[in-house]
Amino acid sequence: MMNSSNIYVSLKQLEKLKYQARYFSFTQQQPVNSVLSGKSSSRLRGRGLNFEELRHYRPGDDIRTLDWKVTQRTGKAHVKVFTEEKERKTYLAIDQRSSMFFGSRGKMKSVVAAEVAALIAWQINSSGDRIGAFMFNDQSIKVIPAKRGNLHVSQLLHQIVKLNHKLSCDIEHQENDVLNSMLYKLNALNQHNALIIIISDGYGWTPQTSSYVKTIRQHNEVIACRIYDELEQNLPSMPQMTISDGKWQIQFSSQNANTQQRFREEIERQLDQYREFTNKYRIPLITINTVEDPVHQLRRALGRVV
Repeated sequence: MMNSSNIYVSLKQLEKLKYQARYFSFTQQQPVNSVLSGKSSSRLRGRGLNFEELRHYRPGDDIRTLDWKVTQRTGKAHVKVFTEEKERKTYLAIDQRSSMFFGSRGKMKSVVAAEVAALIAWQINSSGDRIGAFMFNDQSIKVIPAKRGNLHVSQLLHQIVKLNHKLSCDIEHQENDVLNSMLYKLNALNQHNALIIIISDGYGWTPQTSSYVKTIRQHNEVIACRIYDELEQNLPSMPQMTISDGKWQIQFSSQNANTQQRFREEIERQLDQYREFTNKYRIPLITINTVEDPVHQLRRALGRVV
């Protein structure tokens, strides 16, 4: 049975996660077993590099920084000097639509998404980088500019809590394009070298969604964090089962072999579309379920098991 903190998140709950946002990071130095490391994923660029100066070669300089055109023209070896940007912005896209207000065991997907967002926000803040957010439900999109500091993170989390508490079983599920609208707004920021983390169940992913994410990824790093409930992937065998989308309700027998087969095929079709996109464009995919502690799942995914 779920307790209230598993159905709706509280600000106190999210602020406590500050002390657990350790042993994982989104830097370039990733353990070999991290989803952010290896050939199957995009290597994080880290903070950007700014051109500082062009100067004569000095013993010990990395030969990869040689400017061959200038060296050839002047007859003397020259190197390009770069300095690392002092910070990198991170934006969280946080899904609080009605499809997230579901949980067969453990917590609601919406609560887990809020907790994952809080953990990442605290971790990014501890590294000194700025954190912003695009949080959305079925009706609206809330944009939080990227800033740094504990007070800013607390204010960001407060907005997540407000959006989370608007969810209800009485809300009628709406077939709209708010996911794409959010990505359109995010793309309109025209950010470069930012880290974009999409925390969602992926419901309503369309070719247009893929197009927006591809455009965003051209100049930024994108990580997909998919929140899922076990029941969405494995239909239990029951003589009579009732399901609803908030508007319509049906009863059926899930013991029927044909029903089970069709359910698995539809789920696999949706997941394959999501996986194929992330694999094709080398977007790291982190999967988080609603039963296990999201802290442990993030650490496991990013290779920091302690």
